[in-house]
Amino acid sequence: MRLSDTIESFIKTMLTQEEPEVELKRNELAEYFGCAPSQINYVLATRFTIDDGYVIESRRGGGGYIRIVRVIQSGSKFRYLISERIGDAIGEVEAVKIIGQLQAEKLITACEGDIMRSAVSSQALSVPLPDAMKDALRAKIMKAMLTSMARKNRECQSAKTEAKPKPNPYTEREAYDL
Repeated sequence: MRLSDTIESFIKTMLTQEEPEVELKRNELAEYFGCAPSQINYVLATRFTIDDGYVIESRRGGGGYIRIVRVIQSGSKFRYLISERIGDAIGEVEAVKIIGQLQAEKLITACEGDIMRSAVSSQALSVPLPDAMKDALRAKIMKAMLTSMARKNRECQSAKTEAKPKPNPYTEREAYDL
């Protein structure tokens, strides 16, 4: 495993569902891994981007820190994706990153991810249209899929909370015997 992968894995392990943000000191992290601070910068710049679902905040100086915040969290994940990340147009690479992120967050299954990737692929959109129109069409497809998934998730959640056990007909006798 490459050092970049090890650093990424270490940071992602610190970012759990309960802790969607973590504060680190670049120099301490570099010392821990026995690398230059620029290696930490590289990992942060390439593996923890907004497209990957993270925001990096940093403060320089003696008490400086790096704060990594997982952007997509809680029940507003789909709404955030639809309104902020996708917009009016989205390229195939960005769409595939979002789908991968949804799978990593366990919001969609691997099967659903494969179907979504197929739907937004350049092969599926191989029609004689300019690239800008294909990106706009891809955005509409992504938004429709995410809206449908959000609706399904909401229905499943409400069904779980409203579900009451049915009475057992063998334990509750009617007023008459047969």
